[in-house]
Amino acid sequence: MSLCLQSVLSASSWFGLSPTGDGTLPVFGLVSLQVMSLWGWLWLLYCLHVPGSVWGLDGGGEGACRLTAKPVSGSVYRAGDVVIGGLFPIHVEAPLPEQEFRSIKEDSTCTIFKQRAYRWLQTMIFAVEEINRDQALLPNLTLGFLAADTCRTEGITLGAALAMVSGKEASVVGTECGTTPEVPVIIGDAHSSASMVVAQTLGPFDLPMVSYFATCACLSDTWRYPSFFRTVPSDAFQARGMAKLLRQLGWVWVGLVSEDDDYGKFGVQLLLQELQGSGVCVAYSEVLPKLPSKRKIRHIADTIRGSTARVVVAFVGFTGHAEGLMEEVVRQNITDKQWIASEAWVTYSTIAAPTNLPSFAGTIGFALKKADIPGLGPFLTRLHPDGDYQKSDPFLRDLWEEMFVCSLGVDLSVTLSSRRLCTGSEVIREGESQYADVSQLRASYNVYKAVYAIAYAIQDMMACRPGDGVFNGGQCPDIRKLQPSQIVHYLRGVNFSTPVGESFHFDMKGDPPASYDFINWHVTPEGTAEFVQVGHFLSSEGSDDQFHIDMDKVVWGGGSGDEVLVSVCSADCPPGTRHAVQKGRPVCCFDCLSCAEGEISNTTGSVECIRCPERFWSNPDRTACIPQLVDFLSFSDTMGVILSVISVSGATLTAGALATFLYHRHTALVKANNSELSFLLLLSLKICFLCALVFIGQPNPWTCMLRHTLFGISFVFCISCLLSRTVVVLVAFRATLPGENLMRYFSPTQQRMGISLCTLIQVLICVLWLALAPPRPAERRGREGRGPRVILECEVGSVVGFSLVLGYIGLLASLCLLLAFLARKLPDNFNEAKFITFSMLIFCAVWISFIPAYVSSPGKYTVAVEIFAILASSFGLLFCLFAPKCYIILLRPERNTKKHIMSK
Repeated sequence: MSLCLQSVLSASSWFGLSPTGDGTLPVFGLVSLQVMSLWGWLWLLYCLHVPGSVWGLDGGGEGACRLTAKPVSGSVYRAGDVVIGGLFPIHVEAPLPEQEFRSIKEDSTCTIFKQRAYRWLQTMIFAVEEINRDQALLPNLTLGFLAADTCRTEGITLGAALAMVSGKEASVVGTECGTTPEVPVIIGDAHSSASMVVAQTLGPFDLPMVSYFATCACLSDTWRYPSFFRTVPSDAFQARGMAKLLRQLGWVWVGLVSEDDDYGKFGVQLLLQELQGSGVCVAYSEVLPKLPSKRKIRHIADTIRGSTARVVVAFVGFTGHAEGLMEEVVRQNITDKQWIASEAWVTYSTIAAPTNLPSFAGTIGFALKKADIPGLGPFLTRLHPDGDYQKSDPFLRDLWEEMFVCSLGVDLSVTLSSRRLCTGSEVIREGESQYADVSQLRASYNVYKAVYAIAYAIQDMMACRPGDGVFNGGQCPDIRKLQPSQIVHYLRGVNFSTPVGESFHFDMKGDPPASYDFINWHVTPEGTAEFVQVGHFLSSEGSDDQFHIDMDKVVWGGGSGDEVLVSVCSADCPPGTRHAVQKGRPVCCFDCLSCAEGEISNTTGSVECIRCPERFWSNPDRTACIPQLVDFLSFSDTMGVILSVISVSGATLTAGALATFLYHRHTALVKANNSELSFLLLLSLKICFLCALVFIGQPNPWTCMLRHTLFGISFVFCISCLLSRTVVVLVAFRATLPGENLMRYFSPTQQRMGISLCTLIQVLICVLWLALAPPRPAERRGREGRGPRVILECEVGSVVGFSLVLGYIGLLASLCLLLAFLARKLPDNFNEAKFITFSMLIFCAVWISFIPAYVSSPGKYTVAVEIFAILASSFGLLFCLFAPKCYIILLRPERNTKKHIMSK
């Protein structure tokens, strides 16, 4: 690698993009991303225009030039008419960079070889060779490739990309110095952070990138990354699917674990956005450290173990930090958690090792769409570390030593190590290693599609007819000298079917349609992990999501077996209660409070209580609305029956007294008591008894108007008759004095007129009352026992009218009492003033006590008090006035003579 590019790598570290091998961007690195990109391009443009000595080219010596810079990691090259670049994290830990910019660091190599990433590189080579064999796809054109190791570090990734597009790649094996062609398109990178650095650097020059594993949703920003494409779905779709999965399974209390890079940060951010308003709460959100820290990893494991959240969503990649967390979880024997895996590790066999299964069996996650690529398995197993392969592929030695745990060659390191020497007879067999495992071709299939997308874009260029092109007045691209902007244009329009039969295209953001498989970790009888597909999730912009999971196939984690694990902060509140969020905690943590009276919650887990509709009330359990009790004095009530019997009994007794007086109308006692007034008085009393029945029953407009008017008129009529009799008795005795002749003013006709006049006044009051503000039915809310009631009653309408009716009755009763009191000392045999006085005292006492009792009585007892007052006062008049007379008429007829009456 050149001195110029070595400076680029060192500067990338200085700008916060330290190649620590963790695949992440530091916080400062994110801030300085644009500065880094600009700096890299200034150096690149400078290096492209300076003499060869700046690049470290030396024309002296053995007649061959050389690059004085040593590569950090290797690359693989094959010539072709169009050379495709490739960026793969073959190793995941890079050496520390040179910070002083004074020398080139010697023996700088990346470490920790990853078989899966090497399989991706081989898949790219396989696809290129397959396309070159297909003369129908790209006739008379050969694809080549230049693939480099990125060491999963942003600085090295950017340096490799710049070397590719400038044609100054230093570590190409088997080529002469300076003969490497410029690469017009790059497949990569696998990681979002590195892809952001490279895409933002190459984007202003329309140099296209087609990533196979960078899923950060931020890369869909076509303004910042105009030439970025990918064959892997954006994490925006995965976050949407995760949110659907959590909601569907009722997991409302979850923990989040993510890496400290753009993949983890943006993934968690998108998931939190999808979970807003869904009722799912986050118990904790832990971030794996950028630098190795056993203390931090132990803290994260302690948090997972101690949390009541039994579901853990892990947005992590296949890094050593993620593996370290998994090992700590296993060490602490945390087996009661259900893990939700992102696509980066759900099919990662290293994490699914048998030793990890006690804690991670039952893991469910989103995996990229799987495909079976015909011929890839034999292609992967063809490798052998003989002279030819090892010269063209600098990574083969690492693969061989990693896979067979041996060492190729003899040197001091081998002598000091415990590894045996490789015999050369080792054979790669399909399925026996992570590299040769073709059962889960997901990211590999994305690499495969990326190569074919570029091939079909070139095919569309070759199909262009002169004059019909889209460049410079109808010009077509020159296939032998492709411009990156031309490839960008044709990539946007590719629409093809892969050899495995899948239709593929890019949307306006450079993203493919999202297609995920739900993968569930089953444990085989041998104790190994089996990745079982239990559903799928399809999503794309502008269309409805397709979400399906076969619950019968799922083996759940956390030791729950066939039962879906429950992960809640607080158990659902039973019916009749509601949630009350605990102060300072998420909404998923709550207490259960009983619903208030008149409110219900008839389902489990109700957030709010529902108010019962009008005239309904909650039952004692607060689970259902029941009709409120309608409270009125009915004929079916015990009290209504008793009052009805008393009312009818009083009317019957009155009718009996009337019949007695009518039958004995010619006797002296009846004649002496003014038989006509007695008949009228008995008739009015009978009406008074019967009007009590109108107060019983459900109120309606007619009964409300009839109640008080009939009561007022009947009592005025009764008291008017009694007043007339009192006046006649008083005048009759006063008329016996010498010189007085008052009886001429109280003839029967005049008595009838007086009674009629007194009654007519009450009638007029009632007519005005009914005309202006009549009594009407009304409902009133009240309580009795443990629940409310709807009290049906008659409102008086006009308090003035009601007061005038009662006041007029009270005026007549008071006047009658006064006159009877004045006549109390008249002769006993003929004088009934004492009986009238006593009856009026009872009448007044009843109605005076009626007022406070009426006001304080609840519900139907208000009406009962009024009926009682009517009946009590009516019985008082009946017994006081007519019981003594009926006793004489029926039981002591010898006293019913004129002689006996006049004896005193």
